[in-house]
Amino acid sequence: MTLLFYYALNKIINMKVTALNFNKGYYQKQYTNKVSNKTETYTSPNIHNFGDSHLLINKKKPVKFSFTGYYGDPQPLKKLFWISTNRNDVYEDNWTNEHIYRAGMTKWVNASPTQLLTRTPEQVIQSICTLTKPDSQYPGIPSYIPSPNYGDKWGRHANYIEINPRLAAKYDGDRISEGLLGVMKLLPAIPPHCGKGANCIILSQLYPTISSGDGSLYDGSLYCTNLHSGISNNLTSHGLFGKMGADEQVKAFNDLAHMHGLKTGIRLPLSAGQLKVQGNNFNWFDHEKAYIDACIWAVDLGFDAIYFDSAKHIIDYNGYMGQGALPNEQQMAYILHKVRTETGRNDLSFIGEKCNNDYRYKEMGFTAGTDWGKADNISSVKYESERQAYNREYAGGPEVSNDNDYGELRFEERLNRINSCLWGFNHRYNKLPTFMQINDIFPLSPYINTHEIMMNPKKMSGSNAWTDCERHWAGVFNTSPEAREYTNNVYHIFENAINH
Repeated sequence: MTLLFYYALNKIINMKVTALNFNKGYYQKQYTNKVSNKTETYTSPNIHNFGDSHLLINKKKPVKFSFTGYYGDPQPLKKLFWISTNRNDVYEDNWTNEHIYRAGMTKWVNASPTQLLTRTPEQVIQSICTLTKPDSQYPGIPSYIPSPNYGDKWGRHANYIEINPRLAAKYDGDRISEGLLGVMKLLPAIPPHCGKGANCIILSQLYPTISSGDGSLYDGSLYCTNLHSGISNNLTSHGLFGKMGADEQVKAFNDLAHMHGLKTGIRLPLSAGQLKVQGNNFNWFDHEKAYIDACIWAVDLGFDAIYFDSAKHIIDYNGYMGQGALPNEQQMAYILHKVRTETGRNDLSFIGEKCNNDYRYKEMGFTAGTDWGKADNISSVKYESERQAYNREYAGGPEVSNDNDYGELRFEERLNRINSCLWGFNHRYNKLPTFMQINDIFPLSPYINTHEIMMNPKKMSGSNAWTDCERHWAGVFNTSPEAREYTNNVYHIFENAINH
């Protein structure tokens, strides 16, 4: 009997249901014994708390809450383009044509982060449309944008690239916003795939942290998440207040990434002490459903993958650095099963931080593990590729760097690791999943590092001097000729893998 069956039986006998209720959104309908906690899509320009849906504990009449679908505009990318330009026609982007990097039929933009981040939403949408249009046609935004199809088991072989939206966000004094628009501006310069394998962008943040400084320099660690409290203000745009809901902005981001051929995902912690539900302390007995529904909501908004922080320690508590309890094996199996069945998506990828080749991770429903196999040694990666070739649903794979990167790796070491990750196999269909950070493509400034900016946004502003966008971006990303040469070398490795 499976872990999932035992856990379901245990829930029937022993577990109780926590009851939550919340306000309905603009697009929501009334269902018998059901409500939806979709983020509200506002139309009034007088709304100040943009896009957040506030879930309230209903002590008098407990009601289960469940997800019933995305309630925003069915074509949010077209809506964003209209708001940005006041037109529907998409023009070919000459700047993109002048900066194209070609790898066979695959194209992306070759430009520095500081060039990319100064572009407008209009330009970035037209850039992706220009890259993806057939040669004999005009660019346009399709009415329906599906997630790119790499098969249901794509996550077993994918390359995961984590991006912290704070890196690319707009800085205005103490306020941080437009993280989604910033990451969208970087998308044209990210190779969309690696031959037949998908590249997947993992956002370090979707929901607010548990601090009271959301959307400001006083925000807290991205290792902590406040569930059912809307989308983080770090990600949304103040300029879209009253015009486009937070849910629509997230969906537009995913649609643009999918147009470019990228998969997308988010990071979520598993440690109970690093989670809250609407500001209330989290525990795995009472808030299991709240956690499941937060995962489902992310999928409803268009994400294809979820990276679970501390997943290794569900089995192995040795070296555990998180705070609070983790779900047990049976509970994690139930959570991942419910997310797949409730969303109706068998193609989702669930990545476990530092999960190795232990068969129990596959039994729980994980797709990929990270930091397994020594990326400094391509022979080690090839060995793991052959050793795990029998398992077509799950594998632990190597990483170039992770969220604990302090920027100590030299460019040559990063290039060597990327080469091992993309070429560490004897047969391409045995390629392992890999994990890296955006700084493995676009190097960060020597004065900041990945781990510090995960912990505290002030680390990006040094002595709080970089409070306007251009100075912030120039301070965050490495603008040296050596960094540009490094990025070109990364592109060459991807090009060779695509053309292989």
